[in-house]
Amino acid sequence: MEKTLILLKPDCVRNNRCGEVIQRFEQAGGKIRATKMIALSDAILKEHYAHVAHLPFFPEIQKFMQETPVIALVLEGDNIINKVRDLLGPTDSAKAPKGTIRGDLGTDKMRNVVHASDSPESAASEIKRFFAANEVFSF
Repeated sequence: MEKTLILLKPDCVRNNRCGEVIQRFEQAGGKIRATKMIALSDAILKEHYAHVAHLPFFPEIQKFMQETPVIALVLEGDNIINKVRDLLGPTDSAKAPKGTIRGDLGTDKMRNVVHASDSPESAASEIKRFFAANEVFSF
């Protein structure tokens, strides 16, 4: 069984779409193994977005991701990383087809409802970034 990290972003939280998004994940076979609401610090955002933290648009990402707390989830399931990414659609919500989470609920490339891990390796490091080992359950 594979695990993935999900962050329900401020646009999802603010617009009361968390339940709808989680329901789509569960209907696709995702099982919640950890969850919590957290306010993201500058340090965790710089670590999470290290690949773009040096770019001029990073402060805009940082400001957006700190507008509200986010809901962090660990989902487990067979091929869950690909299933989640298929459900989400492309990163840019404006280009995401209707029927995908981002196509239905997102606005643009940043306000795209959800962050999801893109590989087993990134999932493992991202899960460790947001959850202690004793916060992720198996059953």
